[in-house]
Amino acid sequence: MQIDIIAPGRVKERYLRDAIDEYSKRLSRYCKLNIVEVADEKTPDHASEGVERQIKAKEGERIAKHLRDNAYVIALAIDGKQLSSEELAATINDLGLRGTSHIQLVIGGSIGLDDAILRRADFKLSFSKMTFPHQLMRVILLEQIYRAYKINAGEPYHK
Repeated sequence: MQIDIIAPGRVKERYLRDAIDEYSKRLSRYCKLNIVEVADEKTPDHASEGVERQIKAKEGERIAKHLRDNAYVIALAIDGKQLSSEELAATINDLGLRGTSHIQLVIGGSIGLDDAILRRADFKLSFSKMTFPHQLMRVILLEQIYRAYKINAGEPYHK
Protein backbone atom coordinates (compact mmCIF):
# COMPACT_ATOMS: atom_id res chain seq x y z
CA MET A 1 0.00 0.00 0.00
CA GLN A 2 1.20 3.50 -0.85
CA ILE A 3 0.41 6.05 1.86
CA ASP A 4 0.98 9.76 1.19
CA ILE A 5 0.70 12.46 3.80
CA ILE A 6 0.31 15.86 2.16
CA ALA A 7 0.60 18.99 4.29
CA PRO A 8 1.59 22.63 3.99
CA GLY A 9 4.73 23.88 5.67
CA ARG A 10 7.96 22.41 6.89
CA VAL A 11 8.34 20.88 10.32
CA LYS A 12 10.93 23.06 12.02
CA GLU A 13 11.04 21.61 15.52
CA ARG A 14 13.72 18.92 15.90
CA TYR A 15 11.69 16.81 18.33
CA LEU A 16 8.79 16.64 15.86
CA ARG A 17 11.11 15.76 12.96
CA ASP A 18 12.66 13.01 15.10
CA ALA A 19 9.22 11.57 15.87
CA ILE A 20 8.20 11.74 12.18
CA ASP A 21 11.43 9.98 11.20
CA GLU A 22 10.88 7.28 13.81
CA TYR A 23 7.31 6.50 12.73
CA SER A 24 8.32 6.65 9.06
CA LYS A 25 11.00 4.05 9.75
CA ARG A 26 8.55 1.83 11.65
CA LEU A 27 5.95 2.11 8.89
CA SER A 28 8.43 1.05 6.20
CA ARG A 29 7.72 -2.57 7.25
CA TYR A 30 4.05 -2.22 6.32
CA CYS A 31 3.66 0.30 3.51
CA LYS A 32 5.42 2.70 1.21
CA LEU A 33 5.21 6.08 2.94
CA ASN A 34 5.66 9.42 1.21
CA ILE A 35 5.44 12.74 3.04
CA VAL A 36 4.79 15.68 0.74
CA GLU A 37 5.33 19.18 2.08
CA VAL A 38 3.86 22.03 0.06
CA ALA A 39 4.64 25.69 0.66
CA ASP A 40 2.43 27.31 3.26
CA GLU A 41 1.17 30.87 3.36
CA LYS A 42 1.76 33.30 6.18
CA THR A 43 -1.50 34.18 7.89
CA PRO A 44 -1.53 37.71 9.27
CA ASP A 45 -2.92 38.23 12.75
CA HIS A 46 -6.62 39.12 12.66
CA ALA A 47 -6.91 38.18 8.98
CA SER A 48 -10.34 38.77 7.45
CA GLU A 49 -12.46 35.87 6.19
CA GLY A 50 -11.62 36.92 2.64
CA VAL A 51 -7.88 36.82 3.30
CA GLU A 52 -8.23 33.43 5.00
CA ARG A 53 -10.17 32.10 1.98
CA GLN A 54 -7.38 33.31 -0.32
CA ILE A 55 -4.72 31.65 1.84
CA LYS A 56 -6.64 28.36 1.91
CA ALA A 57 -7.17 28.55 -1.86
CA LYS A 58 -3.42 29.04 -2.52
CA GLU A 59 -2.48 26.15 -0.22
CA GLY A 60 -5.31 24.09 -1.72
CA GLU A 61 -3.95 24.59 -5.24
CA ARG A 62 -0.55 23.37 -4.11
CA ILE A 63 -2.09 20.34 -2.38
CA ALA A 64 -4.32 19.54 -5.37
CA LYS A 65 -1.27 19.19 -7.64
CA HIS A 66 -0.28 16.11 -5.60
CA LEU A 67 -3.68 14.42 -5.42
CA ARG A 68 -4.01 11.41 -7.70
CA ASP A 69 -7.22 10.37 -9.42
CA ASN A 70 -6.67 6.72 -8.48
CA ALA A 71 -5.97 7.48 -4.80
CA TYR A 72 -8.42 7.33 -1.93
CA VAL A 73 -8.18 10.80 -0.36
CA ILE A 74 -8.76 11.31 3.35
CA ALA A 75 -8.91 14.94 4.48
CA LEU A 76 -8.33 15.73 8.13
CA ALA A 77 -11.14 18.05 9.11
CA ILE A 78 -12.58 19.05 12.46
CA ASP A 79 -16.10 18.31 11.15
CA GLY A 80 -15.10 14.90 9.80
CA LYS A 81 -16.00 11.53 11.27
CA GLN A 82 -14.22 10.48 14.43
CA LEU A 83 -12.91 6.91 14.40
CA SER A 84 -11.39 4.74 17.08
CA SER A 85 -7.95 3.26 16.39
CA GLU A 86 -9.65 -0.06 15.61
CA GLU A 87 -12.05 1.62 13.19
CA LEU A 88 -9.17 3.37 11.39
CA ALA A 89 -7.36 0.03 11.17
CA ALA A 90 -10.50 -1.58 9.72
CA THR A 91 -10.89 1.27 7.22
CA ILE A 92 -7.32 0.86 5.96
CA ASN A 93 -7.74 -2.92 5.81
CA ASP A 94 -11.09 -2.67 3.98
CA LEU A 95 -9.66 -0.24 1.43
CA GLY A 96 -6.87 -2.71 0.68
CA LEU A 97 -9.34 -5.59 0.35
CA ARG A 98 -11.41 -3.52 -2.09
CA GLY A 99 -8.35 -3.01 -4.28
CA THR A 100 -7.24 0.44 -3.15
CA SER A 101 -3.47 0.58 -3.29
CA HIS A 102 -2.96 4.30 -2.71
CA ILE A 103 -4.25 6.37 0.21
CA GLN A 104 -3.53 10.07 0.48
CA LEU A 105 -4.11 11.82 3.81
CA VAL A 106 -4.27 15.60 3.70
CA ILE A 107 -3.56 17.85 6.66
CA GLY A 108 -4.54 21.50 6.39
CA GLY A 109 -2.45 24.50 7.30
CA SER A 110 -2.93 26.65 10.36
CA ILE A 111 -6.40 27.79 9.24
CA GLY A 112 -7.58 24.51 7.73
CA LEU A 113 -8.25 23.12 4.28
CA ASP A 114 -9.71 24.76 1.21
CA ASP A 115 -13.28 23.74 0.38
CA ALA A 116 -12.12 22.35 -2.98
CA ILE A 117 -9.86 19.85 -1.19
CA LEU A 118 -12.65 18.91 1.23
CA ARG A 119 -15.00 18.29 -1.73
CA ARG A 120 -12.36 16.15 -3.47
CA ALA A 121 -11.87 13.99 -0.39
CA ASP A 122 -13.41 10.54 -0.35
CA PHE A 123 -13.58 10.68 3.44
CA LYS A 124 -13.24 13.40 6.07
CA LEU A 125 -11.53 12.26 9.26
CA SER A 126 -11.54 14.12 12.56
CA PHE A 127 -9.16 13.31 15.38
CA SER A 128 -11.04 15.51 17.81
CA LYS A 129 -13.23 18.57 18.11
CA MET A 130 -10.08 20.25 19.41
CA THR A 131 -7.62 22.01 17.14
CA PHE A 132 -4.04 20.73 17.00
CA PRO A 133 -0.98 22.42 15.53
CA HIS A 134 -0.71 21.11 11.99
CA GLN A 135 2.94 20.12 12.46
CA LEU A 136 2.13 18.08 15.57
CA MET A 137 -0.78 16.52 13.67
CA ARG A 138 1.71 14.81 11.35
CA VAL A 139 3.17 12.92 14.31
CA ILE A 140 -0.27 12.01 15.66
CA LEU A 141 -1.40 10.83 12.23
CA LEU A 142 1.73 8.75 11.65
CA GLU A 143 1.37 7.14 15.06
CA GLN A 144 -2.23 6.20 14.32
CA ILE A 145 -1.37 4.78 10.90
CA TYR A 146 1.40 2.73 12.54
CA ARG A 147 -1.03 1.59 15.25
CA ALA A 148 -3.55 0.61 12.55
CA TYR A 149 -1.02 -1.58 10.76
CA LYS A 150 -0.01 -3.21 14.06
CA ILE A 151 -3.68 -3.89 14.87
CA ASN A 152 -4.30 -5.33 11.40
CA ALA A 153 -1.21 -7.56 11.71
CA GLY A 154 -2.38 -8.83 15.10
CA GLU A 155 0.83 -7.58 16.64
CA PRO A 156 1.08 -6.39 20.25
CA TYR A 157 0.93 -2.63 20.14
CA HIS A 158 -2.64 -1.80 20.94
CA LYS A 159 -4.13 -2.42 24.37
